Amino acid sequence: MTTTTMIHVRLEDSLKKEAAMALEAMGLSLSDAIRVFLTRVAADQKFPFALQVPNAETRKAMEEARVITKARFENQQGLLDALERK
Repeated sequence: MTTTTMIHVRLEDSLKKEAAMALEAMGLSLSDAIRVFLTRVAADQKFPFALQVPNAETRKAMEEARVITKARFENQQGLLDALERK
């Protein structure tokens, strides 16, 4: 019998829930998906999909998204005013 081990991964709760729902629709659990991913890495000795360095436009959009998620407004009008200034 094969010995198994446990891994622990920290991620945002919302990401876990969204991924679990998407995987469930495919008939997989989170554990199944991680097992498939690691099996491919071990078998192919490479990442199972392309990773690319984002270009300047993508990096700018990523930074804007970080700023937006930190933005806080006193009320709805404050949000609308900030959007109009851009």
